[in-house]
Amino acid sequence: MFNAVQPAPPDPILGLTEAFRADPNPAKINLAVGVFKDAEGNTPVLASVKAAEQRLVDDETTKSYMPIDGSPAYGKLVQTMLFGADHDILANARARTANTPGGTGALRVAADYLSQNHAGATLWLSNPTWANHHGIFNAAGVETQTYAYLDPNTNALDFDGVLAAIQDIPAGDVVLLHGCCHNPTGVDPSLEQWKAIASAVAERGILPIVDFAYQGFGQGLEEDAAGLRAVAAACGEFLVCSSFSKNFGLYRERVGALTLVAQDSDTADTVISQVKAVIRRNYSNPPAHGASVVTTIMSDDAPGGLRSQWEAELAAMRDRINEMRSAFKAGLDERGVNLTPEGNDFVTQQNGMFTMSGLSKDHVAALRENHAIYIVGSGRINVAGMTPTNLPVLCDAIADVMQPG
Repeated sequence: MFNAVQPAPPDPILGLTEAFRADPNPAKINLAVGVFKDAEGNTPVLASVKAAEQRLVDDETTKSYMPIDGSPAYGKLVQTMLFGADHDILANARARTANTPGGTGALRVAADYLSQNHAGATLWLSNPTWANHHGIFNAAGVETQTYAYLDPNTNALDFDGVLAAIQDIPAGDVVLLHGCCHNPTGVDPSLEQWKAIASAVAERGILPIVDFAYQGFGQGLEEDAAGLRAVAAACGEFLVCSSFSKNFGLYRERVGALTLVAQDSDTADTVISQVKAVIRRNYSNPPAHGASVVTTIMSDDAPGGLRSQWEAELAAMRDRINEMRSAFKAGLDERGVNLTPEGNDFVTQQNGMFTMSGLSKDHVAALRENHAIYIVGSGRINVAGMTPTNLPVLCDAIADVMQPG
């Protein structure tokens, strides 16, 4: 039977890493996969994570199974990070959280939940969106469509297009919103735009899913939650798929969460029962280690504790990304390269790890073939992978491939 199986196409993002590893060029540069790198090009383990892991090694007493939805303490901390400790969602017990294997796991659990409980609902995704979104939901039997998001002439938000698209989404459908640091564009709505988007979604009777993978990588922990909280203010029910891969550097530990918010506590209990049924049929219960690391850090909130140490490390990562954004723009400007007709200002106006460069597929192919620089075919560049060493090489290469003729 296996002889009849055809090979799957390479993943558009992770497949590039495989190609990168096979490339013998010693000067090759990987700016495809979304991982943070320090100035030396390494993806370090945070000191706060190391300290938390040591505490777990010293204090852990069991390796027994976790509950289907994970640790209640972890779920409470996730909700506090999302909404703030004093939010009425927490006070009225309207939220339930399941620990999932990363943000991708949260999205797949959400997809299976939708497929099994809201059959016929279409999911609307921004154009562009993370390359895996369509595949995750389609694999669960959820149809996907797209809504306008990016103005290609300016690489800025097409706000009017977003609002117009929402007005055309049928009631009962689902819309996925990127909570901050939009992937792949880095283009986020302003707070006033968020409020307008959330109000439009609520008025249309659409269920929002907020993909929230980069809290703290944009403007700060609280600032980055402003869009999500605007959704919470306008919409009585919604889902949040969050991840600690980036902001805690726990990529390989797969630490995520699916949080549902309902109109009341009883409804939340009903919905989480269906979410838990999905999980039981999928991976049964979540791994403990990564969630325990996050819980240990976030619970140690005394002055000088692990939480303050982690927040300082997070701020340092965010600052480095923003420094690379400024340096990237300056490098392009110095070489007379304009990625859009309006210039390169958009690079420093975006948030998070990525920039949608505007480079064509031919430019992307030339970067790889002629300069051993790997970026995603859409033109997405991982700013967090830029370093003082590889940035001049990147700018020179972009100038080369964009030369006319």
